[in-house]
Amino acid sequence: MPGKVYIEGAIVDADAARVPVFDRGFLYGDSVYEVLRTFGMRPFALAEHLDRLEGSARRLGMTLPDRATIERATVETARAAAEPDVYLRIVVTRGSGPIGLDPALADAPRLIVIALPLKLPEPEQYERGVEVAFVGARRNAPGSLDPLVKSGNYLNSVLAIAEARRKHAYEAIMCDAVGRIAEGSTSNLFLVRGGRLATPALSVGLLEGITRRHVIGLARGLGLAVDELGLWPVDLHDADEAMITSSVRGILPVVRADGRPIGSGAPGPITRRLMAAYDRETARDAEAGPASGA
Repeated sequence: MPGKVYIEGAIVDADAARVPVFDRGFLYGDSVYEVLRTFGMRPFALAEHLDRLEGSARRLGMTLPDRATIERATVETARAAAEPDVYLRIVVTRGSGPIGLDPALADAPRLIVIALPLKLPEPEQYERGVEVAFVGARRNAPGSLDPLVKSGNYLNSVLAIAEARRKHAYEAIMCDAVGRIAEGSTSNLFLVRGGRLATPALSVGLLEGITRRHVIGLARGLGLAVDELGLWPVDLHDADEAMITSSVRGILPVVRADGRPIGSGAPGPITRRLMAAYDRETARDAEAGPASGA
C-alpha cells in the first residue's frame, strides 16, 4: 500500500504500520481524530483541525501529546509520502492497557498520522453533481456521545453510508431523533433557498465541520445571507440548490435526493460561486509553499 504512517515516534511504510491489539482505539473506538488534506503540500487549516482535536480530547477527558509534536509529525509524514498532495488522518488513542472500560487502565496516548495518496471524487461529480439519500441511522443525540467530539466511535456513520450505497446514492444524510437534518455520514450539508444559504444549526447535534466554517465565511464575504437553523427533509427536496462539504472533497454539488432532482437537477449558480471562492482560498494557501515542521 502506498503512503506513510507515523507511529511509535517513527515514520514507516503504510503496509508496515501496526497497532497493538490491546490499544483502546482498536478495542473500544476510544480515540479522537481529524482528517484533512494538503494543497501544495501544505496541510490546509491545520491549526483549526488541531484546535478541534484538542476540543474532542478535552470532552473525552483524554490527554494528547503536545501540540508541537502532533504538528511536526503531521508535516513530516505528509512530506515523507512523496506525493503531489495527500490525504491526512491524525489519530490519538487513549493508549493500551488491560482489557476493561475504565479509562484509568490506559498507559499513555498513542499518536498515529496517516498520509496516503489523495483520492478525490471524479471530475464529473464536481461538474454534474451527486445524489444523496436520507437513511434510517440517526446522528448521536447531544445527550449521549457529544456530537462535537470527532471520535473513533463511528459505527452509526458506517451503517448510514452502507444504507446509502444500497440506495445507489453517493452520500447518506442523517437526521436527529426528531427527524431534523443533521449532516452527512462524512460531510456537512448546505441548501440554497430564494438566494439564501442554509445549513443545519449546531444545536441540532452535528460536528462543526472545518470546511463548513470556511464556506459560511466565504458566503458572507460574497454578500450571501447564511442561515443556521433547523431543517427538515422536505427542505432539501424543495431546495433550489444543495451541496455537501468536507475537508478532503471541498464543496461537492448535490443534484438529487432520494431519486428526486433538486432544483434544475444541475449545480446551481450559488454553488458554483462558492466552489470558485473555495478554490481561490485553497490556491492562496498552496502558494505559500510547503509547510515546515514545528
